[in-house]
Amino acid sequence: MSAFLSISNVVTAYGKIQALKGVTLGAEKGRVTCLLGPNGAGKTTLMMTISGVLKPQAGSIQFLGKRIDGASPSRIVRSGMALVPENRLVFKDMTVLENLDAGAITRTDRSKVMENRERLLQRFPRLRERARQEAGTLSGGEQQMLAIARALMSNPTLLLMDEPSVGLAPLVVQEIFGVIAELKKDGVSIFLVEQNVNMALKVADHFYLMEHGRVVFDGAPDAIAENEAISRAYLGARREAS
Repeated sequence: MSAFLSISNVVTAYGKIQALKGVTLGAEKGRVTCLLGPNGAGKTTLMMTISGVLKPQAGSIQFLGKRIDGASPSRIVRSGMALVPENRLVFKDMTVLENLDAGAITRTDRSKVMENRERLLQRFPRLRERARQEAGTLSGGEQQMLAIARALMSNPTLLLMDEPSVGLAPLVVQEIFGVIAELKKDGVSIFLVEQNVNMALKVADHFYLMEHGRVVFDGAPDAIAENEAISRAYLGARREAS
């Protein structure tokens, strides 16, 4: 399968500081693609650039055969892409149901929106239990589930997930990755930024590694363990700590 998300030589800067320095990578339909990298590598900048929040200075981003670099975030959502942002960023003063409805703001098929919301409440039963609660009263894990469900309300072809396990307890992390595995099984395509490589290895089909705004590794899960530098930095330390 050819990549249905193609990023070619993308440069994104904050003022005069280049955060992305010619990034090239791709994601394929029906698969989980994982982007690794240390803090400050440019991973979140890339996610914000793909989703239209930041505009690239150079390069191109194609999704489903059409260029989207420079498009507005709402247009990109309408094209079939949704972002689960880092640190969840739910609307804390809004209820769970109001957050879900906000995720469908670009849709006009209201009857199908309600069907979609019901399916998501079935998938995330704790959200149903807390449907009328303000999102700010939920636990971190429940907020993460809400952020995922809110993104899915746009009925995306591609789900972008930025550090979904950050700040969560180990048991909650396992639950979140269980959700990712279920979404993959259902055929949802996912582009995932993640630090927890051991968990990512259970769901991801392909990996990239970014350092200092550049892609320095591109390979299948087996290649992660075979690469001594990556294995030592991302796997060895975790195993020694566990």
